[in-house]
Amino acid sequence: MLASNLATRILIVEDDQDDFLIIEACIKDIPDKKFQIEWCYNYEEAIQRIGKRMYDVYFVDYLLGEKTGLELVREAIAMGTEEPMVLLTGIGNRQVDVQAMNVGAMDFLVKSEITTEKLERSIRYALERSAYIKALRVNERKFRNIFERSKDAVFLTGDDLVFRDVNMATCELFKYGKEELLKMSLYNLFARKEAAQLLRERLSQTGEVEDLEVELLTRTKERRNCILSISFQVYANGENNNQGIIHDITNLKRIERATFQIEKLRSTAMLLRTLAHEVRNPLTNINLSVEQLKPEINTEDANIYLDIIARNCGRIDGLISELLDLSRPAEISLQKTGLQEIIDATLAAASDRIALKNIRLELAYPDRPAFVMADKDKLKIALLNILINAVEAVPAQSGVITISILNEQQQQYKVLINDNGSGIPEENISRIFEPYFTSKANGFGLGLAATWNILQSHRAGVDVTSQLGEGTSFMLTFEQA
Repeated sequence: MLASNLATRILIVEDDQDDFLIIEACIKDIPDKKFQIEWCYNYEEAIQRIGKRMYDVYFVDYLLGEKTGLELVREAIAMGTEEPMVLLTGIGNRQVDVQAMNVGAMDFLVKSEITTEKLERSIRYALERSAYIKALRVNERKFRNIFERSKDAVFLTGDDLVFRDVNMATCELFKYGKEELLKMSLYNLFARKEAAQLLRERLSQTGEVEDLEVELLTRTKERRNCILSISFQVYANGENNNQGIIHDITNLKRIERATFQIEKLRSTAMLLRTLAHEVRNPLTNINLSVEQLKPEINTEDANIYLDIIARNCGRIDGLISELLDLSRPAEISLQKTGLQEIIDATLAAASDRIALKNIRLELAYPDRPAFVMADKDKLKIALLNILINAVEAVPAQSGVITISILNEQQQQYKVLINDNGSGIPEENISRIFEPYFTSKANGFGLGLAATWNILQSHRAGVDVTSQLGEGTSFMLTFEQA
């Protein structure tokens, strides 16, 4: 029903004054309602008045001199007019009726059939429907605002999870533009093929997944740990969509892994210090005893055995010192240095190994120098250990190593080292930085332990992801200088 307290403001756009007077009289005959009715017979003036948003309802004649009411309705809608517009014609014409609805008119009336009852119904219907549409638009804007401003990736997909709509957070997560994503399927962004297949099966069975932990790939092949939820929806218009949300937990995972690694190495260091103290005490006594026995025992055979004891005591002492050195922060001298310069020096040191296996090297540097505070020589050793492992892991002739410097966040640079090698078993990833842990037949397990020590001294973050048969990715995070 129309509001009875306030007058409904109506503008009648009609170039025939007699027709205007007839319509005005019919409207005024509507009982128990208040109306404020104004007349406009000129197209340009009507557009100006409509632009001022002064009216609640517009009645627009189909013929307005050189232009038509359809053109006026279309132009008014393009201006953002939300108030209802009713088109008036001299004779009934279904084609005009359809055109009127298509351009945005709320109703269509034949002037020869106008009565007070029809006008009352038309005004009431137009205002009620307009209020409903306005409420829908408000909700649409509200939810669109939530959609666009969400820090999580929110998206709609069609068949086979091909994106239909994505918010800005989705583009930022995957490093693709919106138009690029709208041509892609979410399945293509999975880091593990078996995980994509598992999702496909679950969606076909239940139509939804909730809080599924997955690994997704960005444009730069960086692996992101995410929580994925998807539900299937059927709308009133018959359209089907999958609604989804992706929560990026990569940083949480990195902190979790780094904390675990630090605690493990801290425990190892404490154990080593205790062990060194307990072993060195009897070792010192053995050495002192050997020194005391040597002057008293002059036989050749006895001296041979005493020398063996002394040499092995020295070897044990050296091993203890080596272990203790690995557990202490490396002594470094920090200077402002470009990461590009350090990486180029590292590649030069490994160039022979890379050339012998005919490995393809791909570099992606930012346009400007990526300055960090670093000990150039020590950081070169750390990167060289990672690079040599990558060279040894990739196949000859078809091996590919990609090194990228990213500046995704302010005050930080990331060095991403990817290879397409044999990969690391998941159960070994948490142990690769432990001293003397190695999966190589002739390895000593000290390279990555030294790398961890150097990176910790630089306060650099390190994250490792790997897939057997597909490759390994090291991501090192440095603070900008």
